[in-house]
Amino acid sequence: MLDELKRSVLDANLALKRSGLVLYTWGNVSGIDRESGLIVIKPSGVDYDALTVDSMVVVDRGGNVVEGSYRPSSDTPTHLVLYEAFPEIGGVAHTHSTYATMWAQAGCAIPCFGTTHADHFYGDIPCTRHLTAEEVSGAYEYETGRVIMEAMAQLDENAVPAVLVRGHGPFTWGDSPMSAVVNSVVLEEVAKIAHGTATLNPAAAPIPGYLLDRHFFRKHGKGAYYGQR
Repeated sequence: MLDELKRSVLDANLALKRSGLVLYTWGNVSGIDRESGLIVIKPSGVDYDALTVDSMVVVDRGGNVVEGSYRPSSDTPTHLVLYEAFPEIGGVAHTHSTYATMWAQAGCAIPCFGTTHADHFYGDIPCTRHLTAEEVSGAYEYETGRVIMEAMAQLDENAVPAVLVRGHGPFTWGDSPMSAVVNSVVLEEVAKIAHGTATLNPAAAPIPGYLLDRHFFRKHGKGAYYGQR
């Protein structure tokens, strides 16, 4: 079942490990088959070096296991909320990468200080509020998805395919599992650059809107001219 998607999700999880963004069993990537509504995700607590195509777990939109001998990632409910809210995405990734997690623990959005950031993300990377005690004691991972939706309410998920969960870490998404991983890698790099910028100059301000527009839209949208046709 969904052999091609399983392979894509496995490859994306292994790429996440190779990128250096995850340690041990931290982090996960999933992918969705929009036709069937089924999701393939990394199994919970299984070392990346032990992952195979057959390790991948298939769940339905309610999080019920449809195929697989392992339990799915504990973050599965968060992924499900994102797939429900963002009908165009095809993959979700979650890490505890160092610099992005620093910003999440500080409770700060990542400002768009320069064109490296603007080339990929259209403005600041938002940070959620803290979950309440009631949310944490209840359906914690589902509620994590809900606070992400709150933080993204006024944003275009295709222009800002990343969020920081306060006190936790980053989630990213894309049109495929691998593109979600690419967004995680880029997010970590811009988080690192922003950390250095704020350290060198605590009064640093985001770039002007006209420069943000020029850099983002030269690579994204109908008028994009970066790269080859």
